[in-house]
Amino acid sequence: MLATTLTPVLLFSAFLLLLLVTLSVPIIKSIYLFTLSANTSSLLESASANIHFGVWGYCTSPVNVAGIFSDSVTSAECSPAHLGYSFDGTVARFLNLNSNQLVRVLSKTTTAALVLHPIACALTFLTMLVSLFMLRRGSNGTARLPSLLTLIVGTLATLLTTIVFLIDVILVAVVRNHVKNDTDGDVTLNWGNAVWMVLGATVALWLAMVGACGGICACSRNRRTAKY
Repeated sequence: MLATTLTPVLLFSAFLLLLLVTLSVPIIKSIYLFTLSANTSSLLESASANIHFGVWGYCTSPVNVAGIFSDSVTSAECSPAHLGYSFDGTVARFLNLNSNQLVRVLSKTTTAALVLHPIACALTFLTMLVSLFMLRRGSNGTARLPSLLTLIVGTLATLLTTIVFLIDVILVAVVRNHVKNDTDGDVTLNWGNAVWMVLGATVALWLAMVGACGGICACSRNRRTAKY
């Protein structure tokens, strides 16, 4: 049946997306939740750089300083890979804002939220393993039990991933609001590709759950047909 074939494929796609997001900045530097871009200027010099934030920390791009007498470029740096964000004075000076409230939001609120990314990835992986048994037909040509287990475990993974996506969106919106209130346009926030990857995983999981339901319904229909 098409549903039992597509379900493991969709679950693998969702798992791969969640795995990449889980391994985002500073592990995979090209995948991040959001970016803070700082542009400051004065009569003597101007500076610009970006900070990419991921699940396990952040990375700063090279800081370009253009002055009247000379130009300079500082090297890019990444925080140690650990759950939650912790900032030093360098980052605060880099952002050039009164970042006490922003730092509290990023270092406390996000710790509880970011831990859900690897948990959702692990649950999706478990669901994918269970769904592989849907490809193996029983004696009556159905795979009802694997479909049922996939639906049960997958529902937990799907709901959790949906919550993770909503938290990511709310997190970025909250940070953007703080940045807007605490700066005069010197620091701007841009969405990262990781948020949309979580959205893709969420859609794939919901479609996979529809496929699992289709597998259960097909099994029930085959049993009723076999009786007559």
